[in-house]
Amino acid sequence: MIVDALGWLLGAGSVLCAWRVFRADSMVRAAYWLLAAFVGVGMILVLLTAQFLGLVLILMMAGEMTIMAVFMVMFMMNPAGLNPMQMVHQHRASIVAGVTAFIGLTAVALLAPFPERPVPPGAAVTRETGMELLGDSMVIFETAAVALLATMIGAVALAARRGRHGDAYEGSVPPAMDPEEGA
Repeated sequence: MIVDALGWLLGAGSVLCAWRVFRADSMVRAAYWLLAAFVGVGMILVLLTAQFLGLVLILMMAGEMTIMAVFMVMFMMNPAGLNPMQMVHQHRASIVAGVTAFIGLTAVALLAPFPERPVPPGAAVTRETGMELLGDSMVIFETAAVALLATMIGAVALAARRGRHGDAYEGSVPPAMDPEEGA
């Protein structure tokens, strides 16, 4: 009963956070709203006794969204990627696509006959999942992890006060809050 209530609460929270991604007024805020939505989904996986997948999802999304936010701060034209901007293009088509996808996925979740295959006791589920996900590619993933670490260090170094274009406080002019003012 408590697990069900917590599952519904996490599900509603994830949907709310996903909605906030499109209502946020900056790329960085949108990235962290998306992270919050994925954390909720990861916690639902933990509740469903898929702890490995849930925690891997949370770990991967935390790293990915942080890297994305750092790169947005580094390469966005507005300071720190925090100035207001329009996050959604083609509003009506986006709304129609989102509602259609939601209805379709909800119909599948409620109407599709899912097989019931309980895991036998003592099965090495975590090992088998790891082998299924990574197989013989562990070295590739480890190499990618080192490359991502080097990229994050480089991004932080470039986004520092003295970045690739010189001192951030000399000659820097923030963009206009209203796009029509800058034209």
